[in-house]
Amino acid sequence: MKKILLLSDTHGHIDEKIISYVKQCDEVWHAGDVGKTEVLDSLESLKPLRVVYGNIDGHQVRARSEEVLAFVCEGVKVVMTHIAGYPGKYTPNARTLIQNHHPQLFICGHSHILKVLRDKKSNHIHMNPGAVGISGFHKFRTILRFELNQGQIKNVEAIELGLRGSLSNTVHRTD
Repeated sequence: MKKILLLSDTHGHIDEKIISYVKQCDEVWHAGDVGKTEVLDSLESLKPLRVVYGNIDGHQVRARSEEVLAFVCEGVKVVMTHIAGYPGKYTPNARTLIQNHHPQLFICGHSHILKVLRDKKSNHIHMNPGAVGISGFHKFRTILRFELNQGQIKNVEAIELGLRGSLSNTVHRTD
């Protein structure tokens, strides 16, 4: 079993709230728009990191990340990219990735909107952790935490780290 912390759209921001959740997991996955290599350095110093780059990421972040990651973790087939849309509204590239890889878990970022949806048509779970950075149009800073075990995705938690630009309390939501 592995505990995964999924985040996206840090836009160069990392803080103690994020770090406290990083320390509780086995791996960190970042779905793009990292913003600065210092974010990668902070995360990699604590836990194994899988990261894709986003549309705001410059050459230094892109040199240390991929456009698309397709891998198996604890028996779960995963595809991660930054811009993909969502079930029923996937980008053409996302549709191709899904058709080619048949993932059980399809991850993206970009929208700054947290979503966890079952895509019945493609038979996978779609996750977007929203945005955890302090810049952008989102109201709440969010991340996802979940477990992978023997081909199953379990104990998915949506975690709010407070209002963007605020030090308000963290709220947990589980399904």
